[in-house]
Amino acid sequence: MSANLGGYISATFNPLTDGVTSTVEYLVVAGGGSGATGSSAVAGGGGGGAGGLLTATNFSVAAGTAYTITVGAGGAGIVGGSTNGNPGSDSVFGSITALGGGYGAKDNLGSYGTRGSGGGGNPGGAGTAGQGNYGTTHVSNAYGGAGGGAGSPGSVPKGCGGNGGTGVCSTITGQRVFYAGGGGGGANGIAGGLGGGGGASNGTTDYATSANGQANTGGGSGGTGGNSYYGASSTSGSGGSGIVVVRYPANCAAPTSTTGNPQINYADGYQIYIWTSSGSIIF
Repeated sequence: MSANLGGYISATFNPLTDGVTSTVEYLVVAGGGSGATGSSAVAGGGGGGAGGLLTATNFSVAAGTAYTITVGAGGAGIVGGSTNGNPGSDSVFGSITALGGGYGAKDNLGSYGTRGSGGGGNPGGAGTAGQGNYGTTHVSNAYGGAGGGAGSPGSVPKGCGGNGGTGVCSTITGQRVFYAGGGGGGANGIAGGLGGGGGASNGTTDYATSANGQANTGGGSGGTGGNSYYGASSTSGSGGSGIVVVRYPANCAAPTSTTGNPQINYADGYQIYIWTSSGSIIF
């Protein structure tokens, strides 16, 4: 399910022309990482890290310049026990790049590489300052570490899978939407951890399948547990895809060109352009 992007859409709205804008506000969220799968060795897989999240106001733009928009995919889900998740892909607006979320680590092995937010593991993966937070480390093989979120790291698991790091709320689309939560850790014989909001999914136990991260939120997917009494197959969901949003005052000139079929909203005195697939914009 896609995020509720909200806002009032009008195909007939004609903004008052007050010249070409020189600054814009943006939100760039990368794809979330996918959780790992546990094994029959009673180990819980780590949750996927949230996609990196970057947002700012008064970002300078130049008239007539094409700004590339790339919307990162979520990390692909995993079928089969004892397998690392996959990292999410980067999202881009011009010179701004949000890094994809880190993968959850199988059987609580290390989740390496610096990403938007780190995946759960032993140790958890590192996050990138200003974009996300680190994934957490397990305290027992049975309890999977959690993915970090844009708002906070995940929790260290105590008697269940770790809970994913919290997402961040933005109103740039004209609605309150949470983005970039971390996936919950998988667990063996006990409850999986909770996703951290922001489109993330919960971890699961004993080869139950974790859900996908929500599309266009950058949420990580939960890890799965392992148990020797269950079958050898395990499945984790995919991370949530990213999103790019650009807005500026409605009384400025509309863009001279957009590609990628952005959704166009008008709310709170802004014209708002929302990409859920890659494209470009010229002001």
